[in-house]
Amino acid sequence: MTQKYGALLFAVLFCRAYAVLQEAPPSPDRPWHSQWEEQLARVGKFPDAPEFSINPSTNYSLGELIDLAETHNPETRFAWQRARAQAATLGLARSELYPTLAATALSQFSRGNAFFGANFYRQTIEELEGRLELSYTVFDFGARRGRISTANAELLAANAAFNDVHRRVIYQVEQAYYQSLNSVGQLGAAQASLTNAQTVQLAAEDRLTNGLATLPDVLEARSATAQAQYELQAIIGAQEIAQGNLGKSLGIMPTAAIQVQPLEQLTIPDTLASTVDEALNRAFEQRPNLLQQFAEVRSANARVKEARAAYYPTVNLNGSAAGQAFYATQDSGPWVHRGDFAGGIGLSLTLSLFDGGARKSKLTRAKADVLASEASVNSARDAIAEEVWRAYSNLRTAFRQRQSALALLSAAEQSYAAALESYNRGVRNLLDVTAAQRTLAQARSTDVLARTQVLVSLADLAFRTGDSLQQSPRKK
Repeated sequence: MTQKYGALLFAVLFCRAYAVLQEAPPSPDRPWHSQWEEQLARVGKFPDAPEFSINPSTNYSLGELIDLAETHNPETRFAWQRARAQAATLGLARSELYPTLAATALSQFSRGNAFFGANFYRQTIEELEGRLELSYTVFDFGARRGRISTANAELLAANAAFNDVHRRVIYQVEQAYYQSLNSVGQLGAAQASLTNAQTVQLAAEDRLTNGLATLPDVLEARSATAQAQYELQAIIGAQEIAQGNLGKSLGIMPTAAIQVQPLEQLTIPDTLASTVDEALNRAFEQRPNLLQQFAEVRSANARVKEARAAYYPTVNLNGSAAGQAFYATQDSGPWVHRGDFAGGIGLSLTLSLFDGGARKSKLTRAKADVLASEASVNSARDAIAEEVWRAYSNLRTAFRQRQSALALLSAAEQSYAAALESYNRGVRNLLDVTAAQRTLAQARSTDVLARTQVLVSLADLAFRTGDSLQQSPRKK
């Protein structure tokens, strides 16, 4: 008895605990934590390891990183599975063009009493049957073709959406890659600026030792060095963030150390080969999201055909064939057997005479969807034209800024060298030198930014026109 009551108590407590876990939070004034939440937290604490590893000693090119991202980024996998599912939907729609054939096997045994005359007679019957049933829609005035055309257009839309995911992933990698290049370049510029500030400080301290400078000059030089160190630390932080963004674009943890090619190894163009009209034409021909909307217009038109077919009759063919075997006995009589072949074939015509306006409403909705999808295409074209024009204008501005940055850097280098030499000769004061040093530091930073901005603007234009899909660099 004790064991029985113990088991019963355990069952009650288990059910009570299960019920508590299923309840809502008891009050709104504080967080609610449950055992299930802890289990989910443990799952999220240990994410699945990526299917590839990053070599920290390799300088990855942009093409290699794009290849890794397109292969392993979860967004491309999600879009790929959606496209595969839509392809299966098309196969499902096409299957309506063929007949369906089903096989049925039946075996049953029955025993009962049959009343005949003045007596009841016990009888036993065993039945065996194998049946084939065929069903086929002979004619439906284009309803099936409309559904197939709809599924085919939706597959085209899914494929275009898949390509658009690749376009966006490529763009994300490019932006993160150039951000990382900029941070590395800015780091080099900041380190050079710190070296210049330390050089000026050493010169001021040396002149103070020889009685040629004042203590305020040395303090000003030390202040400039501290400022350069502060700016260097900020740039180191920006580089860490850029590394995290690059890892995210590849579908890996942001803690992965990814080395990229130095900015100096990249060829930076200074002119644009195509005109804005050519870029616009390429965008209208290549943008996957625009092609997706074209496919949606096709799908809407196909739904109109399907809706119109509902006003007409449907002709169906149905046939069946069966082999039957019966075994029976009554009271003490002998077993009797009967085998036979049964079947039939027939045509049926179905026409909906009244449906409360359902067909009319479906047709009206389908026509409205066509007009809405066409308007959406026109809106998308306008938006794409604006994007391409802005990207093209930004690229031309980046080219001009690049030329100005080169001139600024050259002038700042000469100014700093002349100011430092004049200070060492006692002709210029320290304020002139530190001002020239700050100008040179800013010029270095501007030069790096101008170079990467050209690359970023080129990538943005390729993203807006869809050229990135046509020119996607792959790992060789």
